[in-house]
Amino acid sequence: MKISQHARLSVAPMMDWTDRHCRYLHRLLSREALLYTEMVTSPALVRGGALHLLAFNADEHPLALQLGGSDPVELAAAAELGRDAGYDEINLNCGCPSDRVQSGTFGAVLMKDAALVADCVTAMRDAVDVDVTVKCRIGVDDQDPETVLPDFLARIADAGCERVTIHARKAWLKGLSPKENRDVPPLDYDLVLRMRDRFPALHLSVNGGITSLDQAEAFLAAGLDGVMIGRSAYHDPATILCGADQRIYGTQAACLDAEQAVLAMLPYIEDHLAQGGKLAQVTRHMLGLFQGRPGARAWRRILSEGAHRKDAGPALVLEALAAVTEGARNVG
Repeated sequence: MKISQHARLSVAPMMDWTDRHCRYLHRLLSREALLYTEMVTSPALVRGGALHLLAFNADEHPLALQLGGSDPVELAAAAELGRDAGYDEINLNCGCPSDRVQSGTFGAVLMKDAALVADCVTAMRDAVDVDVTVKCRIGVDDQDPETVLPDFLARIADAGCERVTIHARKAWLKGLSPKENRDVPPLDYDLVLRMRDRFPALHLSVNGGITSLDQAEAFLAAGLDGVMIGRSAYHDPATILCGADQRIYGTQAACLDAEQAVLAMLPYIEDHLAQGGKLAQVTRHMLGLFQGRPGARAWRRILSEGAHRKDAGPALVLEALAAVTEGARNVG
């Protein structure tokens, strides 16, 4: 399956959330969905030599590296590092609204300079032979998305970008926090759908406010090429990902359910602990596995309270899983 086909459903890059432990769990739940790293800045890789930020487990494929930056030469060098590390796609962040990102002249502020983004795309595509993609907003601040978004898409398409994920909200760079930027500006899915008709050669995915596979299927049926889900995939991963391979990709292979995924995580956890890692570094991403199910509260409590202990290990995870089983038995 081509990487563009995997992009029918993807899990959004989310700072402090979609690290390698999170992605390993998500891959157990879906073999097909495209996964993204947290944003990694090109200065950190190229100038800082922070190549440890590129580490991942081979089982995470298909996997995209999201880069933050605005210098075409530096982004090209960072893309080469990502390609050499084995990533299937290099994605340029033009959507993050945080002050820290703005100060580095990248993220959503790049919506104000489509020509620069096009130069970045050209440089990255010239440097690597894997897909170079862009994640953007519909506009920022007082920009008119009806004008800005099609111009932005036209410029990066002319630069050779073939896949774009559009977060269907404006970003307000002044006056709203990054959290508020995920909720306050209104969503404009219709604008994204109109871009589908205007740019038929582009592979377009929609992001923002999508909380279910029903919504994802509706967007795909409406003609979009892909759907990216963020917070819902993190907080309720089993609901979003366990049925994705059958519903979104039409595969017949059985996927793991939440309980099976917990058991499959145990060898990974043992290996992480053997390398000096902490249990909480992994289990913090597993807290939502049983969202809405009997025993979910006990599962979260046991892991949250116990995973930071020095001796915490797989036994604690099994204790928490037993609480889920007991909760289901009590309801039954």
